Amino acid sequence: FAAAVCAAQTNGYVLTWADEFKGVDGSVPDPSKWTFETGGNGFGNNELEYYTARPVNAHIENGHLAIVAQQEDYTGPDGVKRQYTSARLNTQSKFAQKYGRFEARMQLPQGQGIWPAFWLLGANDKTVGWPKCGEIDIMENLGQNTSTVYATIHGPGYSGAHGIQSRFVLPEGQSFADGYHVFAIEWEPDEMRFYVDDKLYGTRKPAELPAGAKWVYDHPFFIILNLAVGGNWPGKPDSATKFPQKLLIDYVRVYAKAAPR
Repeated sequence: FAAAVCAAQTNGYVLTWADEFKGVDGSVPDPSKWTFETGGNGFGNNELEYYTARPVNAHIENGHLAIVAQQEDYTGPDGVKRQYTSARLNTQSKFAQKYGRFEARMQLPQGQGIWPAFWLLGANDKTVGWPKCGEIDIMENLGQNTSTVYATIHGPGYSGAHGIQSRFVLPEGQSFADGYHVFAIEWEPDEMRFYVDDKLYGTRKPAELPAGAKWVYDHPFFIILNLAVGGNWPGKPDSATKFPQKLLIDYVRVYAKAAPR
């Protein structure tokens, strides 16, 4: 961790927020940093899981955060019934930042219909709504293709299926389910750069937006980590999809540009 801080400082960034997930095994993630989002309403994507706040769906494990998707009959406190459970965590009202470097070191799950994500949402979402608040997907993966991840931005006039996207593909035969990789964004007022293991694979600038569309990335965003099951994009799990599935997160770190000396 100290080495990472030193390295970032030499690259012109200073650490502003981090979770290294060093809590007691089996405990829930630090409630001073994370909020559980719960529910089974499909979250706008026709997802199939119910997100719970139970340790079985998100807990500390060997110095990592494990977000676990289970196949089980579950009825939420609101009466909604689902056949899968998982977890979705965010830092809303606890941490948000405008610009800087956001990164997470993760090992991804795999399987048809499995959809892990590490993303940012505009902290003004409650007042202006989505997509005006802006959304920055730093890493999304479709579990049926474990060699490919996607980075996408969504805003007014370029949201949902019209989001502006880049993809990163590992060399043939490699899988994001086989080990840990660092997924990151470096975000500046007029440019975003997306990285896997410090390999640049996507750059976004205001000039790329559709005519008349607004660049809505000039205010603080908060962090979301989730593991969805099913949905419009990945499709449903099939008979080959094994459960439980785990998204393992070694750390999440956020940096700001150091002030010039």
